[in-house]
Amino acid sequence: MPENPTRRVARLILLVLGIVGVGIYCEAWLYRTGYQLYESWKFDHEKVEDVRPVPAKHVALRAVLPDPDRGVAKSPLDGEGGVLGRISIPRLHLSAIVEEGVDEATLSRAVGHIPGTALPGEIGNMGIAGHRDTFFQKLKDLQPHDEIDFTTHSGRYRYTVDGLTVVEPSDVSVLASKGGKVLTIVTCFPFHYIGAAPRRFIVHAVAE
Repeated sequence: MPENPTRRVARLILLVLGIVGVGIYCEAWLYRTGYQLYESWKFDHEKVEDVRPVPAKHVALRAVLPDPDRGVAKSPLDGEGGVLGRISIPRLHLSAIVEEGVDEATLSRAVGHIPGTALPGEIGNMGIAGHRDTFFQKLKDLQPHDEIDFTTHSGRYRYTVDGLTVVEPSDVSVLASKGGKVLTIVTCFPFHYIGAAPRRFIVHAVAE
């Protein structure tokens, strides 16, 4: 029996959509991976005097936590860009370059520093955000007491995880400064949710 023309067209459309989807994913992966490799190599080989300092813009915090899933347009709150350093979690074999800002372009290629929070080495709460399905996919396996390293050209800062929690996007209190050197990591939750995840997974760590 000959195949129904409607089914044949539907199968062809699905095949084309599948190929396009795979192509988009591969392009994003290649761009992200290539960018991280290049910036990591450059970070390791730059001289301190060659580094352009990232402006310390302590602007007001956002009304809600960053949403890495949806991505946002470039905002005045996203600073002026630039590499701050590299974050790594040895036990999870996680390492990523960190840039200033949490706009869509930045989070597509790197982890972003949340404007309005402390900078590396400063007293206060340094907030960073990243995608749950790229750089921060392994955070689902993070445990209390795990070590987190943040390396910059001015020094290396080590933090110990002392809290993991899930909050609503409106709970910006997790970024509040309570004294001392604190690191807060924000990503979307649940990790395996299809679409824009409704909540935020929060990692709270304190400097050693």
